[in-house]
Amino acid sequence: MSLRFGIIGLPNVGKSTLFNALTRMGVEAANYPFCTIEPNIGKVPVPDSRLEKVGKIAGAKKITPAFVEFVDVAGLVKGASRGEGLGNQFLAHVREVDALIHVLRGFQDADVAHISGKWEPDQDLETVSYELIMADLETVQKRKEKTSKMLKTQDPKYKKEVEFLEKLESHLNQGGMARDFLKKEEYSQVYEELFLLTDKPVLYVLNVDEDIDEASGQEQKDRIRKVLGDESAEVLLLSAQLEMELLDFSVEEKKEYLEVLSWKETNLDTFINRSYSLLNLITFFTAKGEETRAWTVTKGTRAVKAAGKIHTDMEKGFIRAEVITFAKLEEAGTFSGAREKGWIRLEGRDYMVQDGDVIQFRFNV
Repeated sequence: MSLRFGIIGLPNVGKSTLFNALTRMGVEAANYPFCTIEPNIGKVPVPDSRLEKVGKIAGAKKITPAFVEFVDVAGLVKGASRGEGLGNQFLAHVREVDALIHVLRGFQDADVAHISGKWEPDQDLETVSYELIMADLETVQKRKEKTSKMLKTQDPKYKKEVEFLEKLESHLNQGGMARDFLKKEEYSQVYEELFLLTDKPVLYVLNVDEDIDEASGQEQKDRIRKVLGDESAEVLLLSAQLEMELLDFSVEEKKEYLEVLSWKETNLDTFINRSYSLLNLITFFTAKGEETRAWTVTKGTRAVKAAGKIHTDMEKGFIRAEVITFAKLEEAGTFSGAREKGWIRLEGRDYMVQDGDVIQFRFNV
């Protein structure tokens, strides 16, 4: 199953335009709230220049990239946690994704209505964050109510769980995000069962005018980081409309157009790669027969589990992994040359796969 990133934000901030630029699916992106009702889902390849090089060295006839899924979720409005607008649907769809791409309106266009009637991306951020926190508070309070009924059993585990939930409730009431709750490790199983919305990793995207200057862009990013209270927060400037316009341009045409607008490069690939790394994901490659393929695993995945990503039989019958780093393979130029130099290592089932590893799994079923 592909990892899913939910594209969220207020109505008319450019979520569907960004989704279209990513997927080329051509979903409706109109100037009115709730243009998107049912979420649109598209698979997007993860850009990786190493894949083509591994394929060339392996003489592959087929190159298969890693993929992630993006979900264009209906716009959220103030009061969504109480069911306003499409609140209940919105929150249900958000709960199903692995990470969030929070799109904020950084462009000023009088022809595109703003749901609150004014352009203030920092206020928009606070609105969405508040609704997510309120939804999580309701989840925690329901769990606390359920657990409190078990206190009569005199089992100390229920008393401890209620104390934990009260601390988490207090944290959320003070405007804190679940992902920043330091005590969550004490009751990791309970915490995971809550499926809290504010525990999901977030990449913030400022959807700006295509002719924005560098100083104005930095000013907008600083405003968002101030609201977040985190100077290191991942905030990416991107013009969804510009990315849409560039889809049919040649490489040379793109370069010339971006230079005119003072953009150094298209940010779409950067956006995809940052979304990918948001979940602490890495890529390894296989070159078997006529196909070279990229695979996605979480950093810290053992070789035996990586083998299972390809096929369950490979995990069950795992014998060993023959591993070479991409850099060493590129330096050697051929697999046979790398083997002669002794650069292909034999690793066991507990080897931690590294980003850029080229692996051949040996197994027996």
